[in-house]
Amino acid sequence: MAAKALNFDIGDYVVYPKHGVGRVVELQSTEIAGTRLDLYVLRFEKEKMTLRVPVAKADSVGMRKLSSDKTMKDALETLKGKPKVKRTMWSRRAQEYEAKINSGDLTSIAEVTRDLFRADDQPEQSYSERQIFEAASSRLARELGAMEQTDEKTALVKILDILNKAAAIHNKAKEAA
Repeated sequence: MAAKALNFDIGDYVVYPKHGVGRVVELQSTEIAGTRLDLYVLRFEKEKMTLRVPVAKADSVGMRKLSSDKTMKDALETLKGKPKVKRTMWSRRAQEYEAKINSGDLTSIAEVTRDLFRADDQPEQSYSERQIFEAASSRLARELGAMEQTDEKTALVKILDILNKAAAIHNKAKEAA
């Protein structure tokens, strides 16, 4: 079965599941072991990293265009939901959270962001919880920022605002119960 080639142009923002939002900066053609290989050259500004992805493998590694407005709207709606914290060992939950972040699925990333968010009046997070929360919220903010043609910081403020409002609603509901 031939992989369908995704068409990305220079300047397009793309999502690479393990690294988040990058930009196609170049299309290269190179010869490796006598075989001609076409490559997308992706630049990830935040990590100051360049990645070369074979055009033929872009689909199979999960590389995609930015999410649709509907998908982003659903992800932001997910942030408003009640946090779901499983009572399993932290190491197992951490692995699940990392897998969700690296899946590249916006709703899964939003779930991790929601579940690990702590409002100012809630108990502090452990260092590793904070690290995973920051990874998830940053990934979500970069995609939101690219879609809204703004920066990550502005998008993160919007995300934290949604989370704080949702936490206030959930806390009131908890106190009333």
